[in-house]
Amino acid sequence: MNRAITVAGVLAIAAVASVDWGARAQTPSPDQAVLTRYCVTCHNERTKTAGLMLDKLDFTHPGTDAESWEKVVRKVRAGMMPPSGAPRPDRATMDGFAERLETELDRAAASNPNPGFTGLHRLNRTEYANAIRDLLALDIDAATLLPADDSSEGFDNIADALGVSPALVERYAAAATKVSRMAVGNILTNAFTTTYRVPGDLSQTEHIDGLPLGTRGGILVHHNFPLDAEYDIKVRARSGGIGVGGIGVSGEELEVTLKGERVKVAGGTTVDVHVKVKAGPQTVGAAYLRRSPPGADDLWQIYAASNVVSSIAITGPLNPTGLGDTPARRRIFVCRPASAAEEDACARKIVSTLAQRAYRQPPSTLDQDTLLSFYQNGRKNGGFDAGIEQAISRILADPRFVFRFEREPANIPVGRPYRISDLELAARLSFFLWSSIPDDELLGLAIENKLHDPAVLEAQTRRMLKDPRSETLVTNFGDQWLYLRELKNQRPETKEFNDNLRQSFRRETELLLDSILREDRSVIDLLNADYTFVDEALAKHYGIPDVRGTRFRRVAVLDEARRGLLGQSSFLLVTSVANRTSPVARGKWILENLLGTPAPLPPPNVPPLDTDGSAQQAASVRQRMEEHRKNPACAACHKIMDPIGFSLENFDLIGRYRASDGGIPIDASGQLVDGTKLNGPASLRGALLSRSGVFVQTMTEKLLTYGTGRALRYYDMPVVRSIAREAARNDNRFSWLIVGIVKSDPFQMRVKQQEIKQ
Repeated sequence: MNRAITVAGVLAIAAVASVDWGARAQTPSPDQAVLTRYCVTCHNERTKTAGLMLDKLDFTHPGTDAESWEKVVRKVRAGMMPPSGAPRPDRATMDGFAERLETELDRAAASNPNPGFTGLHRLNRTEYANAIRDLLALDIDAATLLPADDSSEGFDNIADALGVSPALVERYAAAATKVSRMAVGNILTNAFTTTYRVPGDLSQTEHIDGLPLGTRGGILVHHNFPLDAEYDIKVRARSGGIGVGGIGVSGEELEVTLKGERVKVAGGTTVDVHVKVKAGPQTVGAAYLRRSPPGADDLWQIYAASNVVSSIAITGPLNPTGLGDTPARRRIFVCRPASAAEEDACARKIVSTLAQRAYRQPPSTLDQDTLLSFYQNGRKNGGFDAGIEQAISRILADPRFVFRFEREPANIPVGRPYRISDLELAARLSFFLWSSIPDDELLGLAIENKLHDPAVLEAQTRRMLKDPRSETLVTNFGDQWLYLRELKNQRPETKEFNDNLRQSFRRETELLLDSILREDRSVIDLLNADYTFVDEALAKHYGIPDVRGTRFRRVAVLDEARRGLLGQSSFLLVTSVANRTSPVARGKWILENLLGTPAPLPPPNVPPLDTDGSAQQAASVRQRMEEHRKNPACAACHKIMDPIGFSLENFDLIGRYRASDGGIPIDASGQLVDGTKLNGPASLRGALLSRSGVFVQTMTEKLLTYGTGRALRYYDMPVVRSIAREAARNDNRFSWLIVGIVKSDPFQMRVKQQEIKQ
């Protein structure tokens, strides 16, 4: 394995270190003096601040207490220590101290590498749905088949959090039966109804992207029609008229479309359509035709836009005529028997092809025979297609599909690191970059035992990053890291907010991260990008002129306050509460997600922020926070997080720029723990950019956690630093972080945990 960014890289850095720590044991060094003066005064055996007793640790050999010294490095690098108000040396002194401490920790780790251990990994809902898509060319809604997954370390793909119970196993078995039937098709499928509902706070006064031009509002759904058959489509609308039970506006017409083609136009708030549809995925839409108001009667225009689509219900199949030619059937049936004598051979080819992709390894003869027995059972009762359906159900219920097994070799002792197989590495790589199973090219290289070659592995990694499926690094990794999944739960108490903005907030941040990935830009651009992506609704929200329509487009950011993540409403909304901003939540988010520093835990019985009384309601959030932090139990935590949050107070709870709060001019001034002065978003961004290396390392930690599916420990930090240093030598481009992670020991190796019983 190429360890240029792991052990060898660490040793090279250690070799050029300007200070020999071991030789300094006789005479106190400048670093020892820094430690004694600025750190040991609080962190000693007597005070035991934060449970850290630096006076009891061997400073000359930090590798013997690596866990404690890694905590010191993290705090110093982020500027969190020495604490606010305590004496501190200049920035260069502290950075040099941290760098030399890191060098010694890296040296010790290189002599005794520990790649860690990842437990048995069950496919979560996202991975399951993507695997079905890539295996069977079938899009499913996994939320209707499987329960929600637990999260740990901020992600829902952490092996230790993906528990298994008898009830969950039953759900996976039931899902296998349902998915196999959907994929193959069954002419005996009973009619069922699927209802798609429009969010209640979606504004329907304007055109919705994907629906025909000349319409307003409505809904566009992607529905899988199981058979060539007839279907009932029922569109329901509701009135926005004044008063209870408003009857709506006469003359308004609803248009129903199938695959973008009009199938019916009718007035009123209910439209029923009976239509023949070919099997497979199709789009169904419903929207109101836009009518120009007569003259300049604004009141008429308001009423004319009052009716809104509330749901589409699709019932079927009715009177089916065939199984249809669907993408799933084309993917499954790689052969067709011309006679009964050819059926078994064709069935073996189909099941072996699917099993190799599903199991992420070539199926044995015994595997094939087992699947063929299921095929034979189904064949007796319903013909060739029914037999294949039974075999697919067995494949999808197999533990080798539902779980990612990594076998421990028998010929090495417990506690010894070992390299995982090429097949296991292929699975790690594909689930990291695609949240799905390997494709044929990747799996073929693994079967040939070529994937562990550093050049081959890097080429595959870069190929997969360019594939559209790598979008999951944005929509899965990015949405969790940046809390975008939380947007759906936000209900800000302001009439200026609706579901259209919620969706636009999320898409803006996703497109920014996607541009970093697709253009292979520096990840530091996430903090300082001078561009963003907006549609008309978001452009109006930000005050950006000359943007029309629902299509997102790239625009320049001319306002310094709006550059990068800190100026985006997605982050600003998820760090607010229902009726106000939350400087504490914003400060905590930045500490944990951008600086990699855990925020201090609140002491027990902390009183809530006072919002009672007209006087308090009229006061600004800052005034209420300052009153709150007069409590000594609250002050210690707040002085770390509040200055960060106060610097963003010019953004309200949904990210609009404002000059005052509660009638009081915004005061965005403050001071970070390291003494850096703040006075608004631009100054905070500058402070973060001055520690851009900490941000890159934090993003590396998040990606490595997500990629390995386990929590990182102190022994992982030398590798994280090595990956970040290699990326820095390549302009911090996104691809270099990914390649560094894939080539690292934690990604390619694991520690043996138990003896293999023969």
